[in-house]
Amino acid sequence: MSQKPPARAAKPKDAAPAPARSATTKTQAVKGNVQTGAVRSESDVERSGGRSVARTCAILRLIGQGDDEGVSLLDVGAATDLPKSSAHRYLQVLEAEGFVERDPRSSRYRLGIGLMALQTGFIDRLIQRTRPFLAKVRDRYDETVNLGMLVGHQIVYLDILESARTMRLAARKGDTELIHATALGKAIAATLPDQEVVSLLRRTGMPKLTDRTMTTPEEFLHELERVRACGYAIDDCENEPEGRCVAVFVPGLRTPTAVSLSGVASRFPIERTQEVADSLRVAAMEISGENISPMKPLERRRA
Repeated sequence: MSQKPPARAAKPKDAAPAPARSATTKTQAVKGNVQTGAVRSESDVERSGGRSVARTCAILRLIGQGDDEGVSLLDVGAATDLPKSSAHRYLQVLEAEGFVERDPRSSRYRLGIGLMALQTGFIDRLIQRTRPFLAKVRDRYDETVNLGMLVGHQIVYLDILESARTMRLAARKGDTELIHATALGKAIAATLPDQEVVSLLRRTGMPKLTDRTMTTPEEFLHELERVRACGYAIDDCENEPEGRCVAVFVPGLRTPTAVSLSGVASRFPIERTQEVADSLRVAAMEISGENISPMKPLERRRA
């Protein structure tokens, strides 16, 4: 009887192979990595942009708090932890936008009149508010009436309502003037401390524009005493040889502002300046809603 061959031992079952990652899973993983990288990149950009904004604000704050001589490039670099070349690039951009201005003699920086553009909405509303009252003064005297504001160390003309006369005095909207030779400048300067006035004069100097222009701080400070005593300021042929102008400060506004009337001296005698100042006073009260003391006769200048 033949024997059956021994049964072959069963092979142990192999462990089941790990399931292959699907194409979808791989794609999601790659996409997740890309998204994570993008988020990190955007976050870096945000941090970098935030630092740039903070440095820009620090520069403007530093310059705004600086003395009358301005701020140097080294001062800006030290305040912002920037190397000199980077600080210079920041200042170049701010200067191009008009937010700062560079003194060509000292290479120091001060705030510029471009900052006024940041108040565009306020200025537009102010112009619309003042026009009806200034128009009444213009029409009464048939002379040019102006709205001006102190921006930095200069007077900026915000609005001008021109006389219909062929011969008239009229600046252009946006023009700037120095405080020492304008009625607008004097009216505003009279509301400031003398120390601040002297600081403004040092920034600009006191160039002689006509034979009657004041050229020393002492003379100008005495003139401001006269303005405070009578309530209004006069440019008596000091900015232009044939020009006479009267200005009154407008209280209660966000920025130092005044209104003025200007005319040719030959038809605008000095004897009428108080009368015109009274009309401007009424306009200033209508604009501000605040009371202004009546105008007084202007004291004679010191010989």
